[in-house]
Amino acid sequence: MKDSVAEEHLYLDFSHQYRDSIFPLHTSVSLFLLSYCDCKLFKVFLVPTSEDVGAQFVTKNLLGDLEVHLISRCQLPVVVQSCCLPAVVVKDGKFCRAGLSVVLRHIIQKTYEADPSKKDVLELLGFKKTCLKACAEVSQWTRLCEISIPLAVEGFLTASPEHCQTIPPDILKLERKLGEPVRVHNDDKIRRQKLQQQKADAEAAVPVLGKEAREEGKTVEMHEHPLPSLELNIAFSKLLVQEVSDAVSREAPHIRRTKTSDLPLLDHIFAEGLYFTLADIVLLPCIHQFLVSSKKQGKNLVNLPLISGWYRRVQEVPGVKKAAGKCHMEFLQLPDLMSVPEEQLQDFSSVPDELEEENEDSHFIGGPRPTMTKLMENGIEAKFSPHPCPNWTLDWTNLPSAVSPGEGKMSRDRALRKQQQLNNLVAAVTKLAKPGDVIVDFCSGGGHVGIVLAHMMPSCQVVLIENKELSLMRAKDRSDELGLNNIWFIQANLDYFNGTFNIGVALHACGVATDMVIEHCIKARAAFVISPCCYGFIQNTVKFKYPRSHQFKEILSYKEHMILCRFADQTAVQLPPERRLIGKQCMGLVDLDRAWAAEEHNYSVQVTSMEPESCSPKNNMFVGIPT
Repeated sequence: MKDSVAEEHLYLDFSHQYRDSIFPLHTSVSLFLLSYCDCKLFKVFLVPTSEDVGAQFVTKNLLGDLEVHLISRCQLPVVVQSCCLPAVVVKDGKFCRAGLSVVLRHIIQKTYEADPSKKDVLELLGFKKTCLKACAEVSQWTRLCEISIPLAVEGFLTASPEHCQTIPPDILKLERKLGEPVRVHNDDKIRRQKLQQQKADAEAAVPVLGKEAREEGKTVEMHEHPLPSLELNIAFSKLLVQEVSDAVSREAPHIRRTKTSDLPLLDHIFAEGLYFTLADIVLLPCIHQFLVSSKKQGKNLVNLPLISGWYRRVQEVPGVKKAAGKCHMEFLQLPDLMSVPEEQLQDFSSVPDELEEENEDSHFIGGPRPTMTKLMENGIEAKFSPHPCPNWTLDWTNLPSAVSPGEGKMSRDRALRKQQQLNNLVAAVTKLAKPGDVIVDFCSGGGHVGIVLAHMMPSCQVVLIENKELSLMRAKDRSDELGLNNIWFIQANLDYFNGTFNIGVALHACGVATDMVIEHCIKARAAFVISPCCYGFIQNTVKFKYPRSHQFKEILSYKEHMILCRFADQTAVQLPPERRLIGKQCMGLVDLDRAWAAEEHNYSVQVTSMEPESCSPKNNMFVGIPT
C-alpha cells in the first residue's frame, strides 16, 4: 500500500437512523461503499441536520470499524458550506468534490491509488471507467440512481400507510430498466456464445425414454433444474477472476454465420448489465430499505421479479455481505416475499419514461425559415444590443504566462481566439463587479475565465465549478503557479452548488447548461455574463421546458423551437455565408427567448455579439442584471 496519502475530509448529512440505515440515504450509500472498499483514507464527519441529534446516539449506532466525528454546519469549511453533501475536501484545502456520484467515484479512485492490488474496487467504475460519470442533469440513468431512487425510497418510508399502498413510480422504472436488453462492448461475441449455449441446452433437454419410463409411458428429463445462464457465468467469473469454460467460448461454424439481428439479446445480471458496478452499490442500500419496509407492511412484490432477482444476486458478490455486516444490514431472503395472490399484480410496463413522450417528436426534418417567418409575423426578430466596450482588451503580453489560455496545448490561432473571447467576458464582469463580490465561473473547464478574473480582481472571491476532474485539476495547477489566494475549486454538478454569489459567468456553457446557469443566478439574484454553446443539444429535461419565455410559448411549439436550436449550430466558418447568417439569426432567437424568460424574473438582459465576431462561431453573449 502506498504511503503519504494526503488526508481528506468526508462530510455527510445525518438526519436520523431508521432500522439499519443512516439517513439521508446518500449517507448510507457513502458509508456502505467505504465498508465495501475497506477504505480508511478519509476522516469522516457527520453533519446533523438538526440540533437535537447527539454524539452519543450517533457513535452507539454507527459502523463498528469506522471512526466518525460530529460537526455542526457552521463549522464546515467555507467552500463546503456552498455545496450539498456529501462532499470531500483536502484538509485545509480549497478543492471540494460534492454530490453523491462525484464523491463515490473519488472514494473508489483514492482507494485504488493507495492500494493498486484492489483492482476489484476500480472495476466498480465499469468499462472505460464511466459509471455514473455523466451528470444527473443530462443522464436519465444517473438521475434515477443518484436522485430519484433515494428520494422515492425516503418518501415511501416516511409516508403514512394510506399513502404508501402503491410502489413508487421510480422503483417501477428501475424494474423496467432491468428488463431492457443489455448492451456491452463485446456484445456480438457474448450473444453468439449465448446462442450456442441455448442450442446445447435444447439438445440436452430432449426427453430420453428409459426402460422403466417406457413401461410406464413417462418421459425423463436430462436436467431437473435449468442451467445457469451464460450472463450469470460471465458476470461471476469476472468477479471471481475465473475464465469462462472453453465449451462456452468456442463458437461452432453455424453460430459464426448467424446474422447479428438473429442473435438472442442479453439479460441483466446487475444494474448496468453483466457486471457489478458502482450503480449496484448506490442502489443496494436504497432497495434494501424499500424491501424491508414493504415486508413489514405486508406489501405485494410479485410485480418486481427483476429487482428481486437482482437483490439476490448482489448478495452473492464477494465482499457485499461483509460490507453489509459492517453496516448492520440484514439481507432478506426474498423467496419468502414472493408468494402473493396473482390478481394483485401491477402493470409496471405502463409506467412512462421521463421525457419519452415529450421528446418523441424531437426527431424531425425541415428548415428554419417557416419558424422564423412565423415569429416575424408576430413582430419577433433576433435583436443584438451594441457591445458595451468593443475595444476593451487585457494586456496579455504583460500578464503571467499561467494566466493566458495559450499556456495549455492550444494552437496559437486558437489561443488568440480564446483570448478574444475572454476579453469580452472579463470586460463585462469588470463593469459589474465591486470589491468583496463572489464571482462563480460555471462550467469552468480548465479555468480560463475564472483564473483571469481571480488574477485581475484580487479583492473578489472566485469559485470555479466543473464536473470534469481533470479539467479542474489543470485549473488548480495554474492557480497554484500564480499563487492565487482568492479562488476555490468545486468538482460537482451545477445542482450541488447552493452558495450565495453576486455574479455568475460561463463561457460556452453547453446546451441546457446555459439555462441551468441562468436559473442559479436568478435564485441568487446575481448578475450573469454568459456565452452559450451547443444549441443543438437543447431539449426538454426534467427541469427545463422549451420555449422558455411566455412570448415564445404563445407562438412556437416545442418542435418549432427545436428547429431553431438545431439550425443555431449551423455557424461553422466552413459553411456558406448565407447559411451562417441563418444560423446566427437562429442563435439570436434562441437567446432572445432566454433573455425574455429571465426578464420575467425582474432582470434586465442584453444580448450582444462578442468582438470580433470571428473569435468564435458561437459568439453570442448576454448580460443580465437584476432590477
